[in-house]
Amino acid sequence: MTRIVIAGGGFAGINLVKGLAGKKDIEVVLVDKNNYHFFPPLLYQVATAFIEPSNITYPFRKMFQGKQNVRFYYGTLLSVHEGDTHIITDSGRLDYDFLVLAMGTETNFYGLENLKKKALPIKTIDDALHLRNHLLMNMEKAVKTTNLQERAKLLNLVIAGGGPTGVELAGMAGEMSKNILRKDYPELGEAAGNIYLVGSGDKLLGPMSQQAQQESYKQLFKLGVQIKLGVAVKDYMNDEVILSNGEKISTCSLIWASGVVAAEVQGLPEESRGRGGRLKVDEYNRISGIDRIFAIGDLCCQYTDKNYPDGHPQLAQVAIQQGKLLAVNLVNLIAKKRMKPFNYLNKGSMAIITKYQAVVDLPFGSFTGYFAWLTWLFVHIIPIAGFRNKAKLAYNWFWSFLTNNPNLRLIIGAKKGH
Repeated sequence: MTRIVIAGGGFAGINLVKGLAGKKDIEVVLVDKNNYHFFPPLLYQVATAFIEPSNITYPFRKMFQGKQNVRFYYGTLLSVHEGDTHIITDSGRLDYDFLVLAMGTETNFYGLENLKKKALPIKTIDDALHLRNHLLMNMEKAVKTTNLQERAKLLNLVIAGGGPTGVELAGMAGEMSKNILRKDYPELGEAAGNIYLVGSGDKLLGPMSQQAQQESYKQLFKLGVQIKLGVAVKDYMNDEVILSNGEKISTCSLIWASGVVAAEVQGLPEESRGRGGRLKVDEYNRISGIDRIFAIGDLCCQYTDKNYPDGHPQLAQVAIQQGKLLAVNLVNLIAKKRMKPFNYLNKGSMAIITKYQAVVDLPFGSFTGYFAWLTWLFVHIIPIAGFRNKAKLAYNWFWSFLTNNPNLRLIIGAKKGH
């Protein structure tokens, strides 16, 4: 059998696995450092205690039940050995006939060591749960302190990054501050703290339409979010966020949603890496100059699509489409048939801002408001793995939105005093 090893079970990897499942004479091995697939667009809702992690996670082994040619291998990729066609993981060695790299991206702190040590990333389920615990612990500390400066520091929240994650986080934090804080923490009175959204660009949601940018600014402003554009976070020390314009913001919570870098892969030639550490691939997602290794999703950069000469945006839809096409192409390659070049079909982009308010950009136009919010809900429920997860997520969302009072504010796994 031809063995195809896939490193990474995100959108790209999991769609590739689905496309290869059941194919005769092909063995598929998925390698991942987690034993579950998760849905990154909703991590911020886990971090703000709006939904539970089980709503957006699904175990690989359950997903692969009944798929006789698919196996899961629990481990982290350490290095690729192209000449001997094998990889080394922290769990051992795996041989391959074809290797597909789909590990996505990691948080990019741009070499700022204090940020790496003290800022709160939101890239994984562990990050989201740590952030949830951190915010809830700060609330408990704020209730106990009589020092008004210390209380303000505990309640202030700085979000770095004016893209979809930053905007969605700011909107959710604003909603919860407005609707939940005073219910749960009556001891605080009117002391709700300030929410700051800091973006280095001159607009929120930079890649989206002008209508989406203006609407997101208007809705966040109405929620009381203090938006600071055209400035970047330069440092974070002594519980102070230092901005590039010299301004300082006192806070115990800096959420870092400001950038990503491609996951590092040891063993590949240096010339295979492009901008942002992404792996350069040809029109079939094959790493340039290497016959048996492919890269898909956020990890790769493809310059052959005439509509995207500088490479595709790092979006879920790109990863999904590349995963699906590569499944077809690998089957054709093994059968010695022609492969089909990848061309991205842009299905649009969207972001939720506040309750019943979202922005949606589609190829034929843009719209905002309640209908955009319903569209966002529908689009984000469909890809969730497992019917039970879809049903739970839909129920939890609508109940939380109707009552303004989700009941997931649990501090679990946090050490006392942290």
